[in-house]
Amino acid sequence: MRSRRTALASVIRIAAVGGLLALEACAFSNTPLEPWRPIKSRDDASTGPTATAHPLVTLLPVDGNSLHRTPTPDPARETPVIRSEPIYYVVQRGDTLQEIADIYQITVDAIMAVNDLASPNILHVGTTLVVPAPDLQVPGPTYKILPDSELVLGPASHLFDLHASIMLSRGALLDIREEIDERIYNGAEIVELVAGRYSVNPRLLLAILEYQGRWLTKEEIRSSIQLYPLDYQEQGFEGLFNQLSWAADQLNMGYYLWHAGWEGPFLFSNGVAINPGEGLNAGTVGVQYLFSQLYLADEWREVVSGHGFHTTFSKLFEDPFSRAIEPLLPPNLAQLPLQLPFEPNRTWAYTGGPHNAWGDGAGWAALDFAPPGFSSGCVTSYEWVVAVASGLVLRAEGGAVIQDLDSDGYEGTGWVILYMHVEERDRVQAGTYLRAGDRIGHPSCEGGRSTGTHVHLARKYNGQWISADGSIPFNLDGWISGGWGNEYEGTLSRGNVTLHACECRAPTNRISR
Repeated sequence: MRSRRTALASVIRIAAVGGLLALEACAFSNTPLEPWRPIKSRDDASTGPTATAHPLVTLLPVDGNSLHRTPTPDPARETPVIRSEPIYYVVQRGDTLQEIADIYQITVDAIMAVNDLASPNILHVGTTLVVPAPDLQVPGPTYKILPDSELVLGPASHLFDLHASIMLSRGALLDIREEIDERIYNGAEIVELVAGRYSVNPRLLLAILEYQGRWLTKEEIRSSIQLYPLDYQEQGFEGLFNQLSWAADQLNMGYYLWHAGWEGPFLFSNGVAINPGEGLNAGTVGVQYLFSQLYLADEWREVVSGHGFHTTFSKLFEDPFSRAIEPLLPPNLAQLPLQLPFEPNRTWAYTGGPHNAWGDGAGWAALDFAPPGFSSGCVTSYEWVVAVASGLVLRAEGGAVIQDLDSDGYEGTGWVILYMHVEERDRVQAGTYLRAGDRIGHPSCEGGRSTGTHVHLARKYNGQWISADGSIPFNLDGWISGGWGNEYEGTLSRGNVTLHACECRAPTNRISR
């Protein structure tokens, strides 16, 4: 069983380093902040009680001479070979223009322009399309915009009071109200919701809002972006929630692709291709990727230089490298002992191998398991999802249960487990301490579109989603996860037994404790 979400072909072919849903930002200080200033470092005596820090939060000293070369040095990688001649492609049944564009590393807009297509959604089988060669330009800037720990909802996130900052800003963001899932959210709550769902730093989302529309410092916003607050003017992405969700997805796309070994190029709507500069880190690539979807090449270079977006971020929240926490993932990181997410002597089905847990860009951190039974689709189940380890429940709503394995109350520190599609009936409450094997709730289709009743399981560490087919695979009662580079396809192996993920119930995917 799986959640139906469109994934770019470039992501489908790469095993990225994690991704999944968390429904709110982590714990924040209750002390009001100055307008557009973060809580200061705990080494500053003037901060008083607001400076209380988690033991895992170690802010690195800032060296102005090397600020944008360290931290997060990135090893050299090969420059991708970009084709220089057009391709003539005959449309096959089932093709989409986006898939063709992804395969041949060009944009949909560029293909449409050359072929004089009126709509990206209409293709005729047998038509020969000219797929132009990208216009390869010199590599992009090497300027580091922010460290990895400032892109994710990481260890320093609890040092920031999102609500107080927005209240003191007195910008147009204060006036926003939107209905989401039958509830009215204000601007701060929308930012918090998106930050938690995508595990993206709320400071970064606010800085993007400010850069794109001055939503934090202007009371009157130009009419052209009131419907599209980030100026991403695509039908279906109206409103703050949709715009920020799209932006968080793009940030994650660049971030996790870079961790997975992606070498570029950035593709622009007019057919220009630009390879990433040397020595970048994943956090910087995530920001560059987002802005490559919003600007053409010349403007993009200015945005991602030292005088572009980084200046706006620093004016709002001081330099992001002053809060760098490195390494975000320790070199000796190992998974804590985990068990399968269902009760003993019950046979479930392994239905989903490594895949995105939320959106299209957050990496392949999730596995799916469906309860026993002969019915298909979204049916009521009386089977129990149980805790894979001991820890504190931080969130329990919207189909999601988020469990903090170090029980410190901070979602951005240490190991965190997300159980998705947990029915509200009998579901555990936030604030409950669970021991491994304790009941959480029943599998369902709650919390997003799904083809059938199941539970969706993922891990993250220090805010970064950990891939199910990477260097730290799942180990569930000795079952080790693996994949082949195709989303939802994968294996669980223990000893000489290997199970294959299948959206079915068959001998090859039955699993029990």
